Amino acid sequence: MRATTWSEDPASELMVVRERLKNWLVRDALPLWAEAGYDAQSGRFSESLTLETAEPSRAPARPRVPPRQIYSFLEGARLGWPGDAASIATRGLAAFHADFLQGDGSLRPLAADGSRPFDLYDQAFALFAYASIAGAVAGLRETAVQEARRLRDLLVETLAHPDGGFEENAPRRLPLRANPNMHLFEAALAWEHLSGSPRWGAMARGLAELAMSRFIDPDLGMLREYYEGDWSPAAGEAGHKIDPGHLFEWCWLLTVWGRRTGRNDALAAAARLYAAGMRHGICPDRGVVMLEIGDDLRPREPVARLWSQTEWLKASLVMMEEARKTGDAAREREAAAATVSAARVISSYLDVEPRGLWRDRLAPDGRFVEEPAPASSLYHLVCAVAELDRVCG
Repeated sequence: MRATTWSEDPASELMVVRERLKNWLVRDALPLWAEAGYDAQSGRFSESLTLETAEPSRAPARPRVPPRQIYSFLEGARLGWPGDAASIATRGLAAFHADFLQGDGSLRPLAADGSRPFDLYDQAFALFAYASIAGAVAGLRETAVQEARRLRDLLVETLAHPDGGFEENAPRRLPLRANPNMHLFEAALAWEHLSGSPRWGAMARGLAELAMSRFIDPDLGMLREYYEGDWSPAAGEAGHKIDPGHLFEWCWLLTVWGRRTGRNDALAAAARLYAAGMRHGICPDRGVVMLEIGDDLRPREPVARLWSQTEWLKASLVMMEEARKTGDAAREREAAAATVSAARVISSYLDVEPRGLWRDRLAPDGRFVEEPAPASSLYHLVCAVAELDRVCG
């Protein structure tokens, strides 16, 4: 792939890429994944589909995938997919609970040794899916609300960190991670928007303030991935890891929250994250967001995953809007051009047959890794298309 180039007229090209990506999602991806990636009889979702044949892989099921897929089909229906998203959500939720729901309201897989390991990341996506279900499927609303409250209360009562955010487990397991807290922030924002509940609002506020006070380095304007028990950077190599895709993802979430709450400090933090991601997270040769850099600003894992590109697109869209609000035409144009570049990169990952699949990883040599398309990427693609549709529709 060549380095990123910007359109002479990014505003008009945004309309073109919006239509292209939305049509791909509604006409190609969702029909394919509803047919090949979902078992209507059992209500279960495939972890991945093989390229060329679109056959389900034998990868073990993870609790994070069904919530992502349920959200994707429900949001896809809102974007115009004519399939029976409500039925998929109904059967999918039943299977999800049958496979993973525990008596305390948490979602846990069955490990080979017979244990049920807890992962905070999985809980975040369960909460996010419950919000999607409650907002779109009337017959499941009460169940979704009750399960979300039960899981939220469990997390608050057992894993709330005294300085904000949530622990990984009880008793404590280190290192602590920013990523699950980011997705809990996303879920809390979804529930706050849906319900207006002060408890969800408080959860979102606590996570936003944790990010601004502890995660985002005041000198670098970036956030690390791994932490000690006091939210200081983790010891060893883990404490130096920075994921540029998460810089963009946090940027988008903090912008959403900052707008709702009138918190200019959140908007400023989001802008810093975006600038850092643009400056240090994009490979100058391939024009793609790299998977990992260090806090020395050097690439550590230059492979470029699809999901990182979708977060680049979302962050560029909200930065474009923020620039428009302040009348900064140059910054608006720059963010619009970056959005177009991100959309072009995403399209290159989607250029496979059958249409509706994707490649996940671009190697440093500019060639895609040939491997099954992971189902978990659909959530990122749907989020990106939804944001593109909101801003440019």
